[in-house]
Amino acid sequence: MDQITALRVFRTVVEQGSFAAAARRMKLSPAAISKNIAELETHLGARLLNRTTRRMSLTEPGQRYYDQIARILDDLAEADHSLGPLQRQPSGLLRVSAPMTFTLTRLSAAIPDFLARHPDLSLDLQLDDRRVDIVQEGFDLAIRGSDRLEDSSLIARRLMTLHHVICASPGYFARHGKPRVPQDLRAHDCIRFTLSGHVSEWEFTRGAETVRVPIDGRYRVTSGLAIRDALLAGFGLNLIPRQYVAEDIRAGRLVTALDDWTPVQTVMHAIYPSRRYLLPKVRAFVEFLVEKTRDED
Repeated sequence: MDQITALRVFRTVVEQGSFAAAARRMKLSPAAISKNIAELETHLGARLLNRTTRRMSLTEPGQRYYDQIARILDDLAEADHSLGPLQRQPSGLLRVSAPMTFTLTRLSAAIPDFLARHPDLSLDLQLDDRRVDIVQEGFDLAIRGSDRLEDSSLIARRLMTLHHVICASPGYFARHGKPRVPQDLRAHDCIRFTLSGHVSEWEFTRGAETVRVPIDGRYRVTSGLAIRDALLAGFGLNLIPRQYVAEDIRAGRLVTALDDWTPVQTVMHAIYPSRRYLLPKVRAFVEFLVEKTRDED
């Protein structure tokens, strides 16, 4: 028995005054109406309706049951109706987790424009470089960067590639020398981004050659912005996304090294729990992300 259908049939029979009228109203056969009422009475162990070929009336249990289920069905209809705006256009609260440095350097300036496009939408944007559990922590979407995106039931929409470079200040290279091959990095003070997948080893390729170099250094940190500050201060070198320091490189505040080698790259994704019944607010933000990163590869 489909209990919700049976409840709706029972209510319609009571309000229409007969099985035949209820059948016409619900576009069901009279046999289907009778079957639902009989199954509901069996389920409850109580007779709900007194009926003859000419008349029908509620029993005392039937009246009590009708009064309660009518309110329940009204509440259910109201709950269904309340979701309408969420299903039709971006609205409600959107909770997004995003890495701090990527967001501040590539996206945050455009967030006000996104919200202006969608006046019924509120955004809770939490900037955190750690890898959050979006389902357990209640996020609608996360922006995640990885060169090794793990298998999961989540949906991953590719956004862009962050191309990394080895760089440091001119003063640092003047004091310690520029590395000429990846193996030279062992002698340098490497600033380590502890949330990356390559915190203790950096990988480089050139043609068919691949080199993995263990790295070490006195400074470990969870923020790309803090790494940039350390680089500008002349403390150590780092393997950092070029997009984060492009202006510093153009201005000569930072200098790249090992330019004939290709470091491992990080692919940024928009991660969300399911493609099925994707809410307009999530779809709108994913489209915004795609738009803002389209020309960045």
